[in-house]
Amino acid sequence: MFEPDVPSVTATDVPADAFLLDVREPDEWSAGHAPQAHHLPMMEIPARLAEIPTESEVVVVCRSGGRSAQVVGYLMGNGWENVRNLTGGMRQWAAAGRPMTSEDGQPARVV
Repeated sequence: MFEPDVPSVTATDVPADAFLLDVREPDEWSAGHAPQAHHLPMMEIPARLAEIPTESEVVVVCRSGGRSAQVVGYLMGNGWENVRNLTGGMRQWAAAGRPMTSEDGQPARVV
């Protein structure tokens, strides 16, 4: 799958104060996510746009970067100018040694 050409940021360069928007499915989120992330599954985005900041920086993440790139493109098409895709998604986040937590009682992991 080819990712749309959207603004992006690497896992090591995500600003500490960015709104990290995790668009993965509930089972993926439960297995492991960034502690400060906000969970909003991709298919719920259109109905929940009001939950996504328009003024502060938003970094969108999925497992590998494809879904999040689509969401960044969608948000840009709907007036957001403050969004970037997390290059490589949670796989790259984990590989960079960034913090993760889980909701299922197991060690945090990317599924």
